[in-house]
Amino acid sequence: MRILTGIQPSGKLHWGNYFGAMQPSIGMQEKGEAFIFIAQYHALTTVHDAEALRQATFDVAADFLACGLDPTKACLFRQADVPEVHELAWLLSTVTPMGLLERCHSYKDKLARGIAASHGLFAYPVLMAADILAYQSDVVPVGRDQKQHVEVTRDVAAKFNQAYGVEVFKLPEPMISESVAVIPGLDGQKMSKSYNNTIGLFDPPKEVKGKIMKIATDSTPLEDPKDPDACRVFALYKLFADEAELEEMRANYLRGGYGYGHAKKALFEIYQRKFGPFRERREYLVAHPEEVEAVLQAGAEKARAQARITLNAARRAVGLD
Repeated sequence: MRILTGIQPSGKLHWGNYFGAMQPSIGMQEKGEAFIFIAQYHALTTVHDAEALRQATFDVAADFLACGLDPTKACLFRQADVPEVHELAWLLSTVTPMGLLERCHSYKDKLARGIAASHGLFAYPVLMAADILAYQSDVVPVGRDQKQHVEVTRDVAAKFNQAYGVEVFKLPEPMISESVAVIPGLDGQKMSKSYNNTIGLFDPPKEVKGKIMKIATDSTPLEDPKDPDACRVFALYKLFADEAELEEMRANYLRGGYGYGHAKKALFEIYQRKFGPFRERREYLVAHPEEVEAVLQAGAEKARAQARITLNAARRAVGLD
């Protein structure tokens, strides 16, 4: 089974990125042939600072490697290192109906958030389709709110296959994880850079602790029992905790005499325990960027080999061979 997923280098990764996308993606390396790409061209719809993009691209790669991605099991690469995808995107765009793109939720949502309408933003789903189809992906892990991206990819692939009478593209399936809930931010909304409510994955420990202590809670007195399922501190703790740790924390909430300050301190401590080894590994990678680059170059070589096969088949189908 070939699995394809990508992540944009649009800023420092945070807890929401890790639990919502990174951890599931890294887990895929044990379930099949995983292709994980850093989506630089997609990020260009919002990032217009060259140095910021370079730094964020390196940071994403280092974060994945620090958090357990094994380059002997998964193919990690930069989108920009596989130019075949862009020719493929043009070929796909010639069969993509305008109405299909106009109905895409992502485009409407970004416009609603004040992002300027550009061709790149509008044609985003076609490039995403090329990303997925270039590697003949079987499944694409996505959140329920991103399922439409895979549906659009399937529609475009089917239209191309039908238009030229040859099965060039495999139709991928979305892999939707029901186990990952929305990760709450400091203010209770979904954790997102757009809301400025994130906790950085590898922010300095003092900064992480400061943000945790600012998480909004209700005014229940320390001595009273508290509802763990209504508390965003508990919701974040649950992401790090094993079953025994979680049950102990739940008992603390329900018996009373346990304040939100105690829970926040426990959240910081469990984060430190779980991410301590990741932090050490990342510090090593930052000091040895050539090792990160070597992984990305090897990943690009493998990805390009598959993308060339797909592109050549598409070129033959349309008469460009």
